[in-house]
Amino acid sequence: MIRIVLLSVLIAGCSSHPRSHLEPPPMKVSWEKNYLTIQGDHLPGKEMKIHYLEAYCRANSQTTDWGKHTVIPHKTELVWENEESTEIRLRCKVSDGVVVDHTITSKHDEIDFRLVGKNLTDKRSEAHWAQPCVRVGAFTGLGNPKNPRTYDYIKKSFIFLDGKLARMPTKDWAKEARYIPGQVWAGPGVPKADVNPRPLNPNVPSNGLIGCFSSDDKKIFAMAFDPYQELFQGVITCLHSDFRLGGLKPKEELAIRGKIYIIDNHIPSLLKRYHQDFPAAKKKHKNNTP
Repeated sequence: MIRIVLLSVLIAGCSSHPRSHLEPPPMKVSWEKNYLTIQGDHLPGKEMKIHYLEAYCRANSQTTDWGKHTVIPHKTELVWENEESTEIRLRCKVSDGVVVDHTITSKHDEIDFRLVGKNLTDKRSEAHWAQPCVRVGAFTGLGNPKNPRTYDYIKKSFIFLDGKLARMPTKDWAKEARYIPGQVWAGPGVPKADVNPRPLNPNVPSNGLIGCFSSDDKKIFAMAFDPYQELFQGVITCLHSDFRLGGLKPKEELAIRGKIYIIDNHIPSLLKRYHQDFPAAKKKHKNNTP
């Protein structure tokens, strides 16, 4: 009887091993000289660079000069990082008095962003949105270090239109703007005058996701922020979900959430996670999804 009980305990112990034991270790995150680096042996390309942050931007930006009008100077500093390289904290000081604190945490298949923007002044902020610029050349296998302005990667890139995944170039692909090439989709409720001065697609996305497939099509990279200003296919093998600040009022605070997903190529699973993480997204996009 004792042997039977002991065997039962051993079997129960083996069957109750947490699933995390089967998962890869968390991806590592680090930040230096305005670049956030994500690393993992299971990450296609092993490493992903993000210009974090590329710019804080004013409204009325779609047709105006990028350098003279749109970009607001800012400085980012590393506040804290843990020994495991799975969590870092950054602080951005925008020249108009806004401070944005970032907590960035990694797991084996996602990067979580928790931001709090604060207007410390008695005047309304000019900062309406900001750009995390994600370089996806290594992930798609279609980057070219000698020529970062290559656009082969867009055929592996996607957003969601009319409730369905839409590969780039999507329908109604725009080709004219103050600066070319590239493609911009304004978020729901965002004035189209207040987005990147690249070709502006007339369609509003069905959700806040933008992403791409890995070189072997086995993995998906996808990114979302809420609230977001725009989705953007850029000019240096990059994809953007640019988060929205909206011009904070004096002393106003705003919480912003973001996610990067690195998961197996299964679109229903991606959408399920997105809607769990961003429960208000369906309501915001209801007029853009059948």
